Amino acid sequence: MSRTNFDQLLEAGCHFGHLKRKWNPAMAPYIFMERNDIHIIDLHKTVVKIDEAAAALKSIAKSGRKVLFVATKKQAKDVVAERAKAVGMPYITERWAGGMLTNFPTIRKAVKKMTTIDKMTTDGTFDNISKREKLQISRQREKLEKNLGSIADLTRLPSAIFVVDVMKEQIAVKEAQRLGIPVFGIVDTNSNPNGIDFIIPANDDATKSVDVILTALVEAIQEGLEERKVEKVDAEAAEAPVVKERKHRVSKRPRTQKEDDEALNANILTKFVKEEE
Repeated sequence: MSRTNFDQLLEAGCHFGHLKRKWNPAMAPYIFMERNDIHIIDLHKTVVKIDEAAAALKSIAKSGRKVLFVATKKQAKDVVAERAKAVGMPYITERWAGGMLTNFPTIRKAVKKMTTIDKMTTDGTFDNISKREKLQISRQREKLEKNLGSIADLTRLPSAIFVVDVMKEQIAVKEAQRLGIPVFGIVDTNSNPNGIDFIIPANDDATKSVDVILTALVEAIQEGLEERKVEKVDAEAAEAPVVKERKHRVSKRPRTQKEDDEALNANILTKFVKEEE
């Protein structure tokens, strides 16, 4: 069963592409027709592509890996932040800092700096510095939080990135491609789909369009996370009897000499009775 249907995408305006003169010829396979000088996207193909992307994202989530969501355009940033938070995935909605992937260790240092500042506010260090220094540090903390707060828990490179508008986020796309990180992207008729591993042809400007696609993909990620939990519980349950049995063996008390003698006598007596019969 498909994650979305044709009518849902149509109602959200996912089929509206850009003006004909702004099109990228590489998007020709995903264009259904032209109307009033605007390209119309083939939503039947969009449905198929959403299902493909959802299956891949579910697999990534089930394996315990992270997907980084990227959307810095005004129409998409709020909905992306909300959906990513719901499944505990990192996201970038302010500004893509160059080298965020290719120079990841430096980004981690910046996140650690933010943590250090937080520690200063609780261990009394702030009490021993001037008001001016406090203000400078606080401003620095706010700036770091704005740009990197959403990836504070990202301790290693993501296993995939999801991008709204591959043309606007081309720096993020290029960094991911350079590192061999799979790219999932909503691709409009003015963008180049080449190099995008999971193409979702759709309107990337309308908030409703982005929302309906994200909802389907986030549901798939949630399913992957739930299945991971169930498998973990089942694995722990399967191991439990083995552990219990081992404990039982270890705690078993060795027989005393008297008990050994009694057992031996019982065996001899049983054998004697059988011979008499």
